[in-house]
Amino acid sequence: MQKITLTTLNKMKQSGEKITCLTAYDASFSYQLAEAGVDIILVGDSLGMVVQGEQSTVPVTMDDMAYHTQLVAKGNEKAERQAFVIADMPYMSYSTVEDALLNAKQLMQAGGQMVKVEGGQWLCESILALTERGIPVCGHLGLTPQSVDALGGYKVQGRDQQAAIKIKQDVAALVKAGIRMLVLECVPTELAAEISQSVDIPVIGIGAGPKTDAQVLVIYDMLGISPRFYAKFVKNFMQQADDIPSAIKAYVDEVKNGTFPGEEHSFS
Repeated sequence: MQKITLTTLNKMKQSGEKITCLTAYDASFSYQLAEAGVDIILVGDSLGMVVQGEQSTVPVTMDDMAYHTQLVAKGNEKAERQAFVIADMPYMSYSTVEDALLNAKQLMQAGGQMVKVEGGQWLCESILALTERGIPVCGHLGLTPQSVDALGGYKVQGRDQQAAIKIKQDVAALVKAGIRMLVLECVPTELAAEISQSVDIPVIGIGAGPKTDAQVLVIYDMLGISPRFYAKFVKNFMQQADDIPSAIKAYVDEVKNGTFPGEEHSFS
């Protein structure tokens, strides 16, 4: 049985092999993703929108995240090739160091192998505390959905020079604090490329163009079954597939060979 680990993912970045990531929220989907060769499964707080029917990720609770992480871990464990599992820390679950430690513990015990947090330099103390205790952390910059009200909606971030500098400063601070991976969401292609080349850790893009080390989509979006608006960076892989496993495999193949995302899925 093969297990994807942080060491595996770092070697893939170093060798230039594209890394694949999709979200999952239950055992059946996580098994299918792992069997299709997806490298990383993200238990996203996007479940609030695509599973629970909420308008944003804000209502998602720690109990929700722990429950779905446990389900995903169980499905992944049944696959011959196990993906690396990242669990989202939900809204306001890491606003203090104490909260971050207690809540990350819950997600790791549920089966996560890494936790993901949204935000910039204010997070450094919590990231340092987590990493010192052996909990790997993934950062998330650019469009941060938990802060969508403060951002004024779902908008591309980092287009002007000042905003791009701020994102790069946040990246440097988070890397110094100890993050082992980074998600960049809805940022211009060239900014994402510059950041990906400047750091040693894998960078996962969503709406960040084709030049990041990895790509992620919400599973229900790439299957065309989300009851919501589809962003520019989404592609419906079910349109040319006979079944769900084939659609997932097509996504893996297109990320690996560099045909997804294309220019039509990216921002300048």
